[in-house]
Amino acid sequence: MSTDTPSAPHAPSAGLLILAGTPIGDVADAPPRLAAELAGADVVAAEDTRRLRRLTQALGVQTGGRVVSYFEGNEAARTPELVEALTGGARVLLVTDAGMPSVSDPGYRLVAAAVAHGVRVTAVPGPSAVLTALALSGLPVDRFCFEGFLPRKAGERLARLRETEQERRTLVYFEAPHRLDDTLAAMAEVFGAERRAAVCRELTKTYEEVRRGGLGELAAWAAEGVRGEITVVVEGAPAAAPGDLDPAELVRRVRVREEAGERRKEAIAAVAVAAGVPKREVFDAVVAAKNAAGKVPGDGKGLS
Repeated sequence: MSTDTPSAPHAPSAGLLILAGTPIGDVADAPPRLAAELAGADVVAAEDTRRLRRLTQALGVQTGGRVVSYFEGNEAARTPELVEALTGGARVLLVTDAGMPSVSDPGYRLVAAAVAHGVRVTAVPGPSAVLTALALSGLPVDRFCFEGFLPRKAGERLARLRETEQERRTLVYFEAPHRLDDTLAAMAEVFGAERRAAVCRELTKTYEEVRRGGLGELAAWAAEGVRGEITVVVEGAPAAAPGDLDPAELVRRVRVREEAGERRKEAIAAVAVAAGVPKREVFDAVVAAKNAAGKVPGDGKGLS
């Protein structure tokens, strides 16, 4: 169990780090406390100072303290400066472009450093694209996990998806619009084209859209081009009874693992464990598929 009182040798300071949620679209969704914190902070660290300026104008408030940029490119270098201000007693407010700091945005590095130096950390709760998309998706919400952005390279993306192939919880991802079709196609390949999902676009904005369907259907739709900020929600894996998967599905799962760089022997073993069937059953399915495709199968000597 941990609290804001650290076990580190640093003495607690009078400073305060505030993580403030900002609107993900509609500025009217800004937390009521946000305006007061913007006006009262000694330092406002913003992911984009120009967007901060537009936000303060929309809220009708002026920042009372110094404004500094804090984004991915300068996060490492600026963190010590902000920690110095905090340990000196400053009230530092951290805001990102949209949503809560630290959630696929700058913030974690500063929070960790503040905690290590005995600085109290609190938050102004606000809008969250993760929770909003999850609630709108129509998929189970009792258990879920957030996966953030997937890797850009195809092989790395398949490998990451493969790690969650049997995840029972609902999965939530962020994705760039120009990569959405490739990501949905990869998801359909790993999870199956019929796995239910929802693509949530431009949440709380004028052109908000929630598109629901199977991953294969959504991939075909996205191939036509999609704009805006995207959150993807994917149904978790069904609970399959041992031996419940047909041979074609076993073969598909082996193929996905092989294409992600895994050796066939390891892929067969992993699929067998996940499906709750003997390795020989998976191997035989792979051999049968090769025969059906008119290819010469291996002799099976590599299977153990």
